[in-house]
Amino acid sequence: MARYPEIEPYDHGMLDVGDGNRVHWETCGNPHGKPALVLHGGPGSGCTPYFRRLFDPAAYRIVLLDQRGCGRSTPHASAYDTDMSVNTTAHVMADLELLRRQLGIERWLVWGASWGAVLGLRYAQTHPGSVSELVLTGIATGSNPEVALLTRGLGQIFPEAFERFLAELPVGEREGNLALAYNRLIESPDPEVRARAARAWTDWETAVAPAPPRSIARFEDPAFRMGFARTVTHYFGNDHFLGEGNDEGVVLRDAPLLKDIPGTLVQGSLDLGNLLGITWRLHHAWPGSELVVVDDVGHNAGAPDMATALVAATDKYAKR
Repeated sequence: MARYPEIEPYDHGMLDVGDGNRVHWETCGNPHGKPALVLHGGPGSGCTPYFRRLFDPAAYRIVLLDQRGCGRSTPHASAYDTDMSVNTTAHVMADLELLRRQLGIERWLVWGASWGAVLGLRYAQTHPGSVSELVLTGIATGSNPEVALLTRGLGQIFPEAFERFLAELPVGEREGNLALAYNRLIESPDPEVRARAARAWTDWETAVAPAPPRSIARFEDPAFRMGFARTVTHYFGNDHFLGEGNDEGVVLRDAPLLKDIPGTLVQGSLDLGNLLGITWRLHHAWPGSELVVVDDVGHNAGAPDMATALVAATDKYAKR
């Protein structure tokens, strides 16, 4: 069985996390099972029902949330007047702790994909007492070299798409931090400028990281597209809000802090994020971690073989 059957939440709510934000959460599976937290990617993509199926519903109490500004959380990042200054890595980690306490959970397994892997790693490094295990896929650590690869380096592999990506920027903005340059466009008071920039950003994302049709279809929703592009460029353009030292990689630097937390890294062999060797370096810097490489799969947690490996990981930890 690659995935467990579809299930519906048995509880859900909107958590007031302050700063005018309310975060949507839901719980599925066994109310008395092992707690597991799901961290979606993006940042800004929101959770989907697919993630529920990667856990044994008889064994796990599965907690999913839409992080600040996305999904069913409010206010949505697509609204021009939404304050993005209170949407940072530190704010989101504080939200996770507030939700954990709200649900009466002492420790939980943390599952994360892509940006969710960055968030999960940093959360475990800074709140080790809250995390029992980590299961991560589409591995990223949020370092500035990774952002440079995704926004500029891959232009050598996808030159036609990169030419279109650069063309949306003013000539003077085509050097340096491209994510920050795009974020400035997306924060423009001119709605047409914002809309063109959001479209150009998501076109680039789908060019360099092909996704399943259902994921690409979400980019045809103007609100989703704007919220996603605004949130991604906000984080990518500001060092993922990880602080000084992110040119070398804060999360990778602090990998030894994970020594008492077991973890499984499930990575597609064709994920272009592998070009910097981040996953291999993280695995070797993290005592007790396990690396599972899935052949012929890219940056896609929904691929059948990837789902099989992810379910095997959560099944393993269900017995701890």
